[in-house]
Amino acid sequence: MHVAYEVHDGPMSDLRVIATIPAQTDAVDQVRAALQDLATATRAEDGCVSYELFESGAAPGTFMTIESWRAQDDLDAHMAGPNVAAAFAAAGPLLAGEVAIHPLAPVE
Repeated sequence: MHVAYEVHDGPMSDLRVIATIPAQTDAVDQVRAALQDLATATRAEDGCVSYELFESGAAPGTFMTIESWRAQDDLDAHMAGPNVAAAFAAAGPLLAGEVAIHPLAPVE
């Protein structure tokens, strides 16, 4: 599965990204497990400042990551790396829709 993202340069020191990942109703536990594995592995990646995994209280089965990266190159390496590939191999067929990547830009 291809996930498109684009981060715009801004005044922040870290890149911040939110991703939403919708699981099929009958596959929530499997998707949760794959994302927990991804979160654990990602936290050890070079350039990962923070990587948190949440499940929506308003829409159970919709997962979100809140991420901070040291630099664009680190985020690019993460997206192209084996941890993301393994997560999509495990969870991709179990998703209820596209993964949405939201690079964040500060509002001043």
